[in-house]
Amino acid sequence: MDGSHHMASTTTVTELDLSACHPNTIADRINAVPGLKTSTAFFTFLRANLNLPHSAMSSNVSTPNLLPHTSQTLPPISPSPLATNTPLTALDDIPPLSLDILTTHDDKVSALNLVADSVAQQRQRASLSLIFNPLLLSALCVLLACVYQFAWVRRDRDLGMVLTLGSGVIMSYLLGIRYVTSGYIQAAEGLKWDWLVADDGEEDVVIGTRFGTELIGALVLRLEPNPSLVGKKKNRTLSLKGGKGVIRAWTTKLRYRGKGVGGDMLREAVRVTREKCGRDAQVGFAKEHANSATVLPEMFNKVFRRDERRAAQALETVLGEWEKRKR
Repeated sequence: MDGSHHMASTTTVTELDLSACHPNTIADRINAVPGLKTSTAFFTFLRANLNLPHSAMSSNVSTPNLLPHTSQTLPPISPSPLATNTPLTALDDIPPLSLDILTTHDDKVSALNLVADSVAQQRQRASLSLIFNPLLLSALCVLLACVYQFAWVRRDRDLGMVLTLGSGVIMSYLLGIRYVTSGYIQAAEGLKWDWLVADDGEEDVVIGTRFGTELIGALVLRLEPNPSLVGKKKNRTLSLKGGKGVIRAWTTKLRYRGKGVGGDMLREAVRVTREKCGRDAQVGFAKEHANSATVLPEMFNKVFRRDERRAAQALETVLGEWEKRKR
């Protein structure tokens, strides 16, 4: 006990004065060196002038913007035109297409006028055939060459004379064609009411196609009686047995051609003929039909002969369909 008490009395605690100890910053340490004190002031000034805001230091080109932002509002998607219900044309607004046997005088006159129009239209086709005919074009070129030789070469290149004479030659060429094809107009005007009446006083059967109230097609059919029964049967209906049907006119308005209207009229003509003259009655086109009139030499009528062959082929097709139905 005495020993330990002795040790406590003899031990002294040394106290440290911490007031002189304080943390030194880097600037204080630098300032402690006399040679670096001026440099410290320079760096302090430089740091104050280079203190840029964050927005100025960020790069708009290479640094992506990672801050959250609102997405752009996309325009509403327009509906597809196929999805919209476009109003369809009502079927009630479409005129009906009908095929009938014309019985009234006015309807037959309208059909006769339609046939006359088709004859007059042959003039235009004949004119085009003449204008572009190789022989006539060669003659025209020869005349124009003569005009060039006379007015350009011998007249010391007189352009006015060349144009005047050349225009005169071309106009004469066209007027000559117009004159020689005028016979089709006269043939169309010659189709009167008596053209529909046979020698025995019987009127031809006129088949018409209407689009609404408009007559767009006409076919003139003459039922010829059996020659062996002519004069023996007082009843015409009985004399038609064994006879035949002759198509004297077959036409459709220009805008309705190639749509099957003419074929329907041919089928109706075959039906009427077979009904009146018998199941095996013959049906064909008349040799002297309404469009058979020619006012030009035969070498210029190739376009009309081609039309006749097409009409004959169409009738053969209809007759073939009729024969298949009989089987």
